[in-house]
Amino acid sequence: MSRIYDCADETARKDGIADAASAVRRGDLVVLPTDTVYGIGTDAFSPTAVARLLATKGRGRETPPPVLVGSMRAATALIDDLGNHGRDLMEEFWPGPLTLVCTATPSLSWDLGDTKGTVGVRMPMDPVALDLLKEVGPMAVSSANKSGQPSATRVEEALEQLGEEDIAVYLDGGETEARASSTIVDLTYAVPRVLRAGAISIEQLRAVCGTVIGELRKGRTKAEPEDRAGAGERSGESAQDTGDGQDAAPGAPAREGEGPEQTALDGDKN
Repeated sequence: MSRIYDCADETARKDGIADAASAVRRGDLVVLPTDTVYGIGTDAFSPTAVARLLATKGRGRETPPPVLVGSMRAATALIDDLGNHGRDLMEEFWPGPLTLVCTATPSLSWDLGDTKGTVGVRMPMDPVALDLLKEVGPMAVSSANKSGQPSATRVEEALEQLGEEDIAVYLDGGETEARASSTIVDLTYAVPRVLRAGAISIEQLRAVCGTVIGELRKGRTKAEPEDRAGAGERSGESAQDTGDGQDAAPGAPAREGEGPEQTALDGDKN
């Protein structure tokens, strides 16, 4: 039986975060609010827990979850190379709806799925999520919905889809405010590429980075001249769960979703 905490109440919020932190450390699943949609999360460093998360969502290893962090310091410990613009993007847009796909630190003891050595990382702008992340460290988090179903913007919607059998704790932070998914940017190449357009516009990204390759749209096989901005074209690798409801592949065009979900939640709208 899941335990549900109304985080609008200060005492319940404190108790809920403590309970959720204990559950995450045990390798259990929790549902938490973010600044985009509700997410289902667990300990990023427990392969068994991550496998349970994917099974609960109805996903396989080919769609690894993104990782949410509570600080830039926590993020940099997970990333082998931020490239030329990663730190500037973090400082400008974090916490907030920007997921960065980077080469993961090779020595990390984790198994998020078929990542091909990359990781999608985001620091959400939600006080409940940040409190939990600062308590437990990096969490693998996907959107709190079954694969192919709408993302949950209220805890009741997450509860309806996921039920109480597999989720230890639900943190009710009220209705999420954002309707746009997080923007996903691939930093594994010299020139940043937008894998999925979202809340952060390409104009905002270019104000920080200069050249940014735009998102490839469905049906296009290469970037248009204005998108390439002098950068070479690249082909794709494996898909990653982006935490906001749609999937994107590091170094590849973002796919037009496997469903209406929006999760750094699954297509994380995170």
